[in-house]
Amino acid sequence: MEPIEERGSGGPVAGEAGGDTEIASGRAPHQPASVGFLLSQLGYAAAAGFRDALAPLGLDPPHFATLRALGANEGQSQQAVCTALHIPPSRMVHLVDDLENGGLVERRPNAVDRRARAVHLTDQGRELLGRALATAVDYEGRVSASLDAGEREQLLAMLTRLAGHFGLLRDVHPHLTGPRLPGWPVDQGAGEGGPSS
Repeated sequence: MEPIEERGSGGPVAGEAGGDTEIASGRAPHQPASVGFLLSQLGYAAAAGFRDALAPLGLDPPHFATLRALGANEGQSQQAVCTALHIPPSRMVHLVDDLENGGLVERRPNAVDRRARAVHLTDQGRELLGRALATAVDYEGRVSASLDAGEREQLLAMLTRLAGHFGLLRDVHPHLTGPRLPGWPVDQGAGEGGPSS
């Protein structure tokens, strides 16, 4: 299979295998490109690339996302963070356990509620988070390198509309929240932000 290439006004198509009517992917030239399939392709490639970018730091995307959320909510209880981000408690416990075992976060007694434990980043966790955030910014630049500033903003606006249509939570990856939300994709009358609005 050859890489995707631009072809006139027809947009991107997969490489051909022996003539104008035979397409290696099985899609004939007159068939429109699939938005869903292209998003799936790009999502897979972007996720794999980000995982590779984080690997030298000893992080994977779920643990990076958790560390970032905990850093932004320093001193909050684990329960409060997972409730706000719609992350199942069992999933959150596992991720925080991993981060704590790695010396990146620590659970401390909550001064207000003795039953709760406040989660704090350690100095090591704060330093690693800074490096991971810089890696994420660099990777974002590489992902959108072929777009100018205007095109990038236009693409972000359209993707944000699609994310709302599917009821996705802003800045929270579905991999953390678990199975897709009920009613997915959201009906047009359900509101721009779906369940998160």
